[in-house]
Amino acid sequence: MKARTLVLAAAVVAVAAAGWFGWRLAHSSSVVSGPIIVISVDTLRADRLPIYGYRKVTTPAIDALAADGVVFEYAWAHAPQTLPSHASIFTGKLPFEHGVRDNLGFTLNAGEATLADMLKARGFATGGFVSAYVMRHDTGIGRGFDTYDDRLPSSSPEVAIGEVQRTGADTLAAARAWLAAQASPRFFLFLHLYEPHTPYTPPVRFAQFDPYDGEIAYSDELIGQLVADLKSRDLYAEALVVFLSDHGEGLGDHGEAEHGLFLYQETMRVPLVVKLPRQAGAGSRVAAPVQHIDLVPTILDLVQAPKPGGLRGRSLVPAFSGGAIPEQGIYAEALYPRFHFKWSELFSLTDARYRYIRAPRDELYDIQEDRAERTNVAEARGSTRVAMRQALDSLMAGTKLDEPTSVTAEDRERLKALGYIGMQATAGTAPGAETLPDPKDMVHVLEQYRSALNLMRDGKTGASLDLFQQIAAENPGMADVWSEIGGVLIRLGRADEAIAAYRRLVEIAPHDPSALVTVAQLLVQTGKLDEAQAQANAAVAMLADAEGRWKAAAHRVLMRVALERKDAAAARAEAAKANEADPSMPLPDFVEGRIRYDAGQFQEALPFFEKAVQAAAARTFPVPDLHYYLGDTLARLERYDAAERELSLEIRMFPSSLRARAGRAMLYRAQGRTAQSDQEIEDLVRTSPGPEGYTLAARLFKMFGEPAKAQAAEAQARQLRKRAAAGRAPSTATR
Repeated sequence: MKARTLVLAAAVVAVAAAGWFGWRLAHSSSVVSGPIIVISVDTLRADRLPIYGYRKVTTPAIDALAADGVVFEYAWAHAPQTLPSHASIFTGKLPFEHGVRDNLGFTLNAGEATLADMLKARGFATGGFVSAYVMRHDTGIGRGFDTYDDRLPSSSPEVAIGEVQRTGADTLAAARAWLAAQASPRFFLFLHLYEPHTPYTPPVRFAQFDPYDGEIAYSDELIGQLVADLKSRDLYAEALVVFLSDHGEGLGDHGEAEHGLFLYQETMRVPLVVKLPRQAGAGSRVAAPVQHIDLVPTILDLVQAPKPGGLRGRSLVPAFSGGAIPEQGIYAEALYPRFHFKWSELFSLTDARYRYIRAPRDELYDIQEDRAERTNVAEARGSTRVAMRQALDSLMAGTKLDEPTSVTAEDRERLKALGYIGMQATAGTAPGAETLPDPKDMVHVLEQYRSALNLMRDGKTGASLDLFQQIAAENPGMADVWSEIGGVLIRLGRADEAIAAYRRLVEIAPHDPSALVTVAQLLVQTGKLDEAQAQANAAVAMLADAEGRWKAAAHRVLMRVALERKDAAAARAEAAKANEADPSMPLPDFVEGRIRYDAGQFQEALPFFEKAVQAAAARTFPVPDLHYYLGDTLARLERYDAAERELSLEIRMFPSSLRARAGRAMLYRAQGRTAQSDQEIEDLVRTSPGPEGYTLAARLFKMFGEPAKAQAAEAQARQLRKRAAAGRAPSTATR
């Protein structure tokens, strides 16, 4: 009896000790007064990290962070795209609540508070440093940050928006400079790295890994540098560090190479590690499924701040000490197929056992027994499917499928007045468009589209156009394909056909400001000034609520029309309006330079062009012709070295700029550099292998006194015009 009493007493002591330890762990992790750091590595799927069992890459920094923190085995995103996911991370709300449903065409709802807002209100200094254009401040994602650094290097407009980025090293350098300036440890730092996103181009020192894994290894190296910096400043021990991703990457699973189309685990399961102050709970792992919207209530709990009403997410603080968190179905959506390709959207609900995907043909996966989601059990387990569909419908009750930047009836009338008589209806506001194609049936088309993009990147312009046109013929509602067709036709010098392609894009996606403005730009280029003016005026009216850069671009078209008409007053007025819409647009100085340049006053024009170029230096998207006109002016003033530098800059930013390449070819001839001049003309027709390119080459050869070469170029231009007239693409696949 005495022995049994001793055993019971020991058990009571053990239980009490365990309770005290759990209370101490929870208590020690519930007060955060020091730094809060959130590190988001874009496009990083969880199962490609060693902390989740992967063995083909090494990530010592992430491993060390996991050893010091709490690892969540199954964390889920709410969208397979960068901006919607980060909007959920920072607001604690689902996409249909915060209003960001796609990377393009959406901004955070007005008045929506972000985590930065909430922490700033608690006395935290806030700094955000991002690596991708889709995370720019104008989207609202930078709301609440004292410093939000979204500066990106100049990028050619020919680069896809999703690839406009800066290196993680540059983003980290900016973050570390801000960190060094913090006098108090009470700060919130957000670091966004874009390395695992396509194209996968890791530094050569990671060449031993698969390219995607090499990007992960490089991201890990950068994270290690930040952690080392925190430790050197005695900030790490007291810091709350959250490491996560916005979404994963398909890598060929379920037929998707990248992300955006599907809601399977390869794109929706993300890593999540939380390193608590004083390394509380170090090395523990949580198996319960969690989600992005749990982050805001968790951090607010840890700083002892009140939580806004209406948050669906749960605080994860109990899980840090081994406690349970309430079970909750986890929502996700993929609207990319609808907005970009006119295919059906997808919605999903996930719990600890099942993942249900609502689609034209529903899917249900037992993710405990079928982690790879290969066996659809929707029919075999019909009652589960019905129950989860009902739960999803209940969650989404009263929501609508917002269109990117809605188009009013007045805007549609404007477009009809411009000849857009075949305008399609919008995608609609009712979720569940079962009549649209199921993305499962169309994934091969998406991969064809990405193959065409790769051909274009490789310089195989004709082959890419052939493939884009084949896709468009079979899938005429794919807006992104028409945009690419228009861009390729511009490179080929087939401006009239490019106008037709972009007009088709306007009919499909009238909310797309780039299409409206590009049509107007091409009309100026082809000398159709009245049409260009009408199109640009319509764009100005329709883009009243769009980003400033698009309104500025429309006014820039009107400025060009005025310059062509020698109307200096109108050109100055439009330049001023463009600058008002986008203060980084240096058009007032540029137009003053152009007025003098057109009058042959090159010395007087020079300082205005120099000021315009200097003012535009910080822009992510450069303004066309700035460096060309400065370079040409310098050449006319016989300042050849400086002229070559400016023309080369124009060509780097706008590789298909015919006038810049022609200018450099003439500059080389003027200096007796005949071989370089000939190479420049060869590059001209290689980058613009259409009638316009060969016609310009013929004019240059005539100017240089080479009639045989001029005749050959003219013959090629005639042949290309005949092919275009016959509706056949030029055979330039290998150029």
